[in-house]
Amino acid sequence: MPLSRSLSMTSLSGLLPAWEEDELPVEDLLLFEVAWEVTNKVGGIYTVIQSKAKITVDEWGENYYMMGPYFEHNFKTQVESCEPPNAAVQKAMDALIHNGCQVHFGRWLIEGSPYVVLFDIGSAAWNLDRWKGDLWETCHIGLPYHDREANDSLILGSLIAWFFKELTDHLGDKPNVIGHFHEWQAGPGLILSRSRKIPMATVFTTHATLLGRYLCAGNVDFYNNLDKFDIDKEAGERQIYHRYCLERAAVHCAHVFTTVSQITAVEANHMLHRKPDVVTPNGLNVKKFSAMHEFQNLHSINKTRIQEFVRGHFYGHLDFSLDKTLFFFIAGRYEFSNKGADIFLESLSRLNYLLRVHKNDMTVVVFFVMPAKTNNFNVESLKGQAVRKQLWDTAHTVKEKFGKKLYDALLKGQIPDMNAILDRDDFTIMKRAIFATQRHSLPPVTTHNMLDDSTDPILSNVRRIGLFNSRNDRVKVIFHPEFLSSTSPLLPMDYEDFVRGCNLGVFPSYYEPWGYTPGECTVMGIPSVTTNLSGFGCFMEEHVSDPAAYGIYIVDRRFRSAEESCNQLTQFMFSFCQQSRRQRIIQRNRTERLSDLLDWRYLGRFYIYARHLALSRTFPDKFQMDPKAPVKTEGFRYPRPSSVPPSPSASVHSTPHHSDVEDEDDDEPYDEDDEAERDRLNIKSPFVLGGMSEGKKKQPGESGL
Repeated sequence: MPLSRSLSMTSLSGLLPAWEEDELPVEDLLLFEVAWEVTNKVGGIYTVIQSKAKITVDEWGENYYMMGPYFEHNFKTQVESCEPPNAAVQKAMDALIHNGCQVHFGRWLIEGSPYVVLFDIGSAAWNLDRWKGDLWETCHIGLPYHDREANDSLILGSLIAWFFKELTDHLGDKPNVIGHFHEWQAGPGLILSRSRKIPMATVFTTHATLLGRYLCAGNVDFYNNLDKFDIDKEAGERQIYHRYCLERAAVHCAHVFTTVSQITAVEANHMLHRKPDVVTPNGLNVKKFSAMHEFQNLHSINKTRIQEFVRGHFYGHLDFSLDKTLFFFIAGRYEFSNKGADIFLESLSRLNYLLRVHKNDMTVVVFFVMPAKTNNFNVESLKGQAVRKQLWDTAHTVKEKFGKKLYDALLKGQIPDMNAILDRDDFTIMKRAIFATQRHSLPPVTTHNMLDDSTDPILSNVRRIGLFNSRNDRVKVIFHPEFLSSTSPLLPMDYEDFVRGCNLGVFPSYYEPWGYTPGECTVMGIPSVTTNLSGFGCFMEEHVSDPAAYGIYIVDRRFRSAEESCNQLTQFMFSFCQQSRRQRIIQRNRTERLSDLLDWRYLGRFYIYARHLALSRTFPDKFQMDPKAPVKTEGFRYPRPSSVPPSPSASVHSTPHHSDVEDEDDDEPYDEDDEAERDRLNIKSPFVLGGMSEGKKKQPGESGL
């Protein structure tokens, strides 16, 4: 009989109440989800729609379709071509095809296998000038000829609006159609559909405002000046005014407007001048990452693989114990300030100072996994792995010889002379291997040859703070400017395995509308650092009483100065280094237990609410709903566990524990049933996703990074 999974270890099932909203009559509806990233991986929206597909297909069955642009390579490798199951969909496609526009249909080969309708933009490009005229007559938005992306989005939107017109003409009054549009690239389709009075319910979701991304990329103090920006002027100076107009028009045309987080809701209210109707948090397919009780074992296995890489990378300077080494990492797009790499590096410098001052024997190896321009692997990095392999082979050869002689001696009933069991040749081989590990240079900071070494932001700041992997440094830095892959000759690990092997993910982002990286850490049982300027951080602050107790450290980058935020991040990392090994294990258990908070099975209910709200506004005679009624869902706000806290508070003595020692008298009780019962008893009252408070302003003189 298989062992049942303990509630306290993994699951909130049974704690989170079932969805109480009246179910939609999906058999009388057709749902179309429109995004530029359907079958086309560009950024985070691809992850959203791909991971959400399974629960949406389970709910809607063959009445759910995704729509996006056609790219031949993506279609051949990701889509199984087939015929539409709905005759009206087939007729709408045929109408476009007979007018010279290519439309492709099939099943996207991801979990759930949703139907996709893909429009060939190139085949319809001859209509571009006419459609630009239609857009101008409709909403007085003009698109410059040199903006290829905006022009392509208009072609796609015109094809989609045309498709919806043909579809609704064939369907008549039943079934009703819902169109859910993601981001500004899908905006023209929504604008044109509404302007042509096509009878369909529309939802528009912005995952990050267009202007917000541009402003934060320019290192402005964004959140403290939201109400001060001259939006039109800022968009014009960045030559994106036409894109901004498309986004804003789509927002105001949609029956329901949603964003992915509370912090983005505040941003959208100022940038786009409409308060979101619903916040639809991004979820994950937790089943994909679920490892049952094995997640602790997977951490140990993958940590060993990372240790092997570190042995090679630091050959000749491996004067620190890998049993007393923690692995931190940051990963994502190379947006130095937006992703918080600037504050992270400064905090690492301060952490290095604290560990040295307190004479701590703990070492921290930090990985920066951010793709940048390179021309190949660093020769010194490759040499390190070759030296490690040579040492391993030498040790294995000597071990075999030693073992055979020891075995023969024991068979004869003799205790061998340890001084004679290895001959002179064996010692010569070992000495040569040791001499081969000698190194006259420091271990490299980067694993690749950078094209812009002198101006690269990470390397420039490493030079400024002086973290060159010297023997005295307790913090070592490794910059891996390439996505991880199991086929790499240097660090042959997939990203998921690498994350499982690390101890802490650090993502102190300044601009992060949601943030999948800390969420992925959470479902794999790895503690992480996030901020209250990321959607994920805001979500956890709202639903967990003491996030740090569950391995979610939230840096305040909204109401504190850059200096204060940096000190707070330093303290979080230093406190983490003070944990005992047992404390880290307990904390990983708690972190993994939050997985269900991020599961689409629960977060998908907000999409259900948004669709129902859109239908009630479009077809009030058929679908009734109180627009002021809150989302009918229970809250799941976790209390701080009453067992021993997983990390020392700032008030305790600053001398760290030895993290590799299991103290026999460790007074750290951890009972799964007790923790599960505490969670059951301490779930708080229902919550609603209302607008986020603007919060206090920073004091004069405080600035953000």
